[in-house]
Amino acid sequence: MALQRRAFVLGGHITPFIGKKHPDFIWKRHPDFGKKENPSLEDYIDSAVNGALESTGVPAEAVEKAWIGNFVGELFSNQGHLGAAVVGANEGLKYKPIMRVEGACASGGLAFASALDAIQAGSDVTMVVGAEVQTTESARTGGDYLARASHYKRQRSLDDFTFPAMFARRKKAYLQAHPEASEEDFGRLSVKAYGNANKNPLAHMKAVKMPLEVAAQAGDKNPAFLGNPDFKDFLKVSDCSQVSDGAAAMILVSEEGLRKLGKTEADAIEVLSLSYATGNLYEDDDLLAMNTTKAAADKAYAEAGLSADDVKVAEVHDCFTIAEMLMYEALGFAEQGKGYELVREGATELDGRIPVNTGGGLVGFGHPVGATGVKQVLEIYRQMKGQCGDYQVKGDLDVGLTANMGGDDKTSVVALFKNLK
Repeated sequence: MALQRRAFVLGGHITPFIGKKHPDFIWKRHPDFGKKENPSLEDYIDSAVNGALESTGVPAEAVEKAWIGNFVGELFSNQGHLGAAVVGANEGLKYKPIMRVEGACASGGLAFASALDAIQAGSDVTMVVGAEVQTTESARTGGDYLARASHYKRQRSLDDFTFPAMFARRKKAYLQAHPEASEEDFGRLSVKAYGNANKNPLAHMKAVKMPLEVAAQAGDKNPAFLGNPDFKDFLKVSDCSQVSDGAAAMILVSEEGLRKLGKTEADAIEVLSLSYATGNLYEDDDLLAMNTTKAAADKAYAEAGLSADDVKVAEVHDCFTIAEMLMYEALGFAEQGKGYELVREGATELDGRIPVNTGGGLVGFGHPVGATGVKQVLEIYRQMKGQCGDYQVKGDLDVGLTANMGGDDKTSVVALFKNLK
């Protein structure tokens, strides 16, 4: 959208993202199994909302409107009507206009877009929340729930794990179309994700190592798990994002909102542009390109008067390693079919020329679906403000980008940000 009023992210709060293999996650092999329980969806919303208010110093009463991104609360947590759950987190939000936004894995990004629309329409202080709990069911049942982000009637039968199969199909097509690319290139993306997560205390996989010799090929430590024989050889556990629980919340304001809250531009990062695009759920697109993301990115760049060359740090939607590779190409970081060259160059590492997914991305940081789009924006904020500790990128991070995708590139939200000092 072309911004008629300036908009600023004031910061917020990200909860730890947890699930299996996280040291604090309670499951059947955890010593506290049966004695403790994992946080609920309500717990995560409470923590994110109040953490965002406390960390920014914004009183709940000052928030004029709020949105929460969530995909499958009714299925994993038996809970919908989550706008009212945000009010339940803080009495100061009572009777505020708050609603839930759903767009599969782009739910958080769409909640952000909704708040930005409100700023353009005259609101001054808004809140954006994203939350998801996905560990209350078995992997097989959860895979069925998450398949609702595809065209369920047409695509559910691809595999017991529908979305991994859909992206294995993309990876197969990529490797066949670009024989110069290799499994090791995708393994390097996994190694980057886990390595960055190992430096991030909030990351789901903070305690799990992923050496290249494991990530580069299927084996006992890294199985290819799909049942569909056409795609089984093209996706390993290391290629996948995590089934995580977690939440994030941020404060988005206008120039007048900054003034009302006693803040300055140096406290914030500015939203330069945001574009979201939607594809056709009922048809398959080009397996070798993310055209919906490209459409959103092209418009976001044009509205900001920037290009991919201006971006200094990015958070992109790596639900699978092939998604990150195709994101590089859709966002203009690499030419189509040349994303693997960017990987080999090390350009997207913490010390590369365009660091991507510095806290681990969806593969390492984790992927509580509704929270991801909000977390991405906060990670750009934290990088620009030098708050990322051991995984802080060096240098002047004046322009950042987020790309949050829903389904198999059916909904995409791309935003550009400027650091204010």
